[in-house]
Amino acid sequence: MWAANLATAPQCRQREGHLEVPRQHMETGVGHEHALGVFIAHHRSRKAKMAPQRVEELSTLGMRWS
Repeated sequence: MWAANLATAPQCRQREGHLEVPRQHMETGVGHEHALGVFIAHHRSRKAKMAPQRVEELSTLGMRWS
């Protein structure tokens, strides 16, 4: 699940210029729709509990944490 959502985030960022997507946002990647908005919101609110590697992966993609 992590890898699938992480893979769709760059295409959304490239198209939109940011990852500030609404919670209900769905992103199509490799023929499947992924609940990218839920993924982003979930991880943004749980940054303090996430592994540093995952925080870095999202930060590299351009995640705004606040």
